[in-house]
Parts: sequence; C-alpha cells; structure tokens
Amino acid sequence: MMTIGVDLAAEPKKTALARIDWSSGSATVRDVHLDTTDSTIVEAVTKADKVGIDCPFGWPEAFVAFITAHQRGNVDVPQGLTGLQWRRALAYRVTDQRVRAETGLRPLSVAADRIAHTAMRCAGLLAALAGQGLPVDRAGAGVVVEVYPAASLAGWGLPRLGYKTRDNTATLATLVDALLDAAPWLDLGAHADLCRRSDDAFDATIAALTARAAALGHTALPGPDDTSAAEREGWIALPTSPLSSLVLDRSPRPAEHSGY
Repeated sequence: MMTIGVDLAAEPKKTALARIDWSSGSATVRDVHLDTTDSTIVEAVTKADKVGIDCPFGWPEAFVAFITAHQRGNVDVPQGLTGLQWRRALAYRVTDQRVRAETGLRPLSVAADRIAHTAMRCAGLLAALAGQGLPVDRAGAGVVVEVYPAASLAGWGLPRLGYKTRDNTATLATLVDALLDAAPWLDLGAHADLCRRSDDAFDATIAALTARAAALGHTALPGPDDTSAAEREGWIALPTSPLSSLVLDRSPRPAEHSGY
C-alpha cells in the first residue's frame, strides 16, 4: 500500500506532500516535497491507495444557509441564543465540534478564519480529482480523506502543541523523536532532518500516517445523524487505534459508522 499526506496551504509555498510505502511490519517515507503545486498533488493522488489532506473539505451547512439568506436580503436570527452561541453554530462544522469534544482541540473555522483561503484551493483540487474519474467523497470513503494532524497526534498519545513556526524547531525535533519512539517501524530515511526542520513536512507525514489509519478502518466515521452533514461539510479522520495498529493489519477492512 502507498499513502500520501498533504499539508495544504493556500499557495504552493508552505504546501508539503509526503509519500509512505507500507510493507509487512514496516513503513518507509519515500518522498517529502515542499512548495507543492496542484499538478504535483493531483499526479500523486492518482497513484496512491489513500490520501490524507490537511484542510477542510467543505463549509458548515448553517453558514452556507446564512450566507444564502443574507444574499437574498433576510437573515433569520434564532431567539434565545447569545451572539457567541449563534456565531459558533455558524462557524464550526459538525466534525469540528466532534473533534473538540473528543480531543479538546478546536479546528480552525473554515467560515471565519484564514483557513478558508486554503479550503478554496482544496475545493478546486477535489473537483480536479473528480474530473480525473477518481472517487471523491468528502466524508472520506473515496481516495482522499480530510485529516487534522494535531488531532491525529492526540489520538496516538503524542504531544500536539507548540511545534509550529521556525521559532519552535527544537520542540518539533523532540516531537519527531517521540514519534519514532512510538513507531520504531517507521523509517523517515533521508527525510528525517527535513521533518525536524519543517512543520509542514512533519504534518504531511502525519497526514500520510492518518491516511493509512483511515484505509484500515481505524478512524471514527460519521454516525447516522452526521452522515448528511459529513457528505457536504467534510469529515476529519480521527484515529481510534494506536500507532502500532498501522502495521499489525495486513489488509484494509471497512470501519463501523460509530462517530466519535
């Protein structure tokens, strides 16, 4: 099996892509690219078994309805809600709320944060992949799945905060060591130093590991009440099994729709 991880940014700069080849009992990072273009991403996805992309796959349904109503001239503000409660209901997707409840982490709001610029690029990529005839499902059943590296690290019991930006490379290097201690079967090869210097490269690697978890059915899928929203808004693949499970399984199996 070959998995790809993409740490997506609004532009190729700060966009990283990692490829992991899996064999019995081991995994090897074969490639890590920085400053990755759309065409490189699309080409890589066409050759992969599963791809994890660190970016929202859609916008909150409530936000879309709000914008549509505002465009038409009338916004319906629910009675009995504070301004903050109302805005949060518009700003965060169902999957964002589930991840916060499970991990304590709050994903960036695709409706109200700068991540929206990246999501616009992601929407174009998903359309390009679908145009290539690849199965694209925002809930993760197709070739791509939405991931959130910080939540994956939390699910695997690894540190998840304080490693971003150049000012925190020492923390990042310590985190890479913690990952390798927890997953001695993972070979970063010639890309180990890059992962210690670049949080983009590291996040792309975590995204590729999460893609493997999703392929094996080791991530929580939306429950019956969340399926409709997940298909429109996207669904973050949150690992439900330890890192060791990524090499203990020999073949993918379907996951239960248990939600978080």
